[in-house]
Amino acid sequence: METILGIRGPDFVMVAADTTQARSIIVMKEDENKITKIADNLMFATIGESGDTVQFTEFIAKNIALYKMRNGYDLSPKCAAHFTRKNLADYLRSRTPYQVNMFVAGYDPVEGPELHYIDYLANAKSMKYGGQGYGGMFCASIFDRYHHDNITQEEAYDVLKKCVVEIQKRLVINLSKFNVAVVDKDGIKDLPQITSQNLIGYKA
Repeated sequence: METILGIRGPDFVMVAADTTQARSIIVMKEDENKITKIADNLMFATIGESGDTVQFTEFIAKNIALYKMRNGYDLSPKCAAHFTRKNLADYLRSRTPYQVNMFVAGYDPVEGPELHYIDYLANAKSMKYGGQGYGGMFCASIFDRYHHDNITQEEAYDVLKKCVVEIQKRLVINLSKFNVAVVDKDGIKDLPQITSQNLIGYKA
């Protein structure tokens, strides 16, 4: 029932993730941060089995940090996405596969902004926008209608708000809060949460 959303602009990538951690019909917490800062220019939004998401994200983060220590520079977002996909594919063929779906979002001074979709079967694709989880199914048409190549950060945030409104209206589980973060040439920045309270009166 978890949901992550991502949108790429000309000079930034913005991701949103719900804060609910649930198993079956039980909600265990409502303040889970599913967006992880990996490096100054790189972040992951991860959903899936709760233990797998934490362990796999930390495993990738530590290896990327080790790469920087050994070589003196960070992996580009595209290289980090390929490294992540390769590890997920290797574990998929072992006895201990990770059940994780994620967005790899980052900014490179040369290649620009990057948003990569990776699912638990190690499928990977560079995207302009997308969603994962049940909530993502309701957002494809919204992204398709409002995304354009010169979208600003304010417009992208508004598109994510439209998506959250639709998710809260149509999804049977209550995803009341979404964390939002953006990465650009200045690094990673947290944006105000999108919540049921601050969407009151909002016209989608």
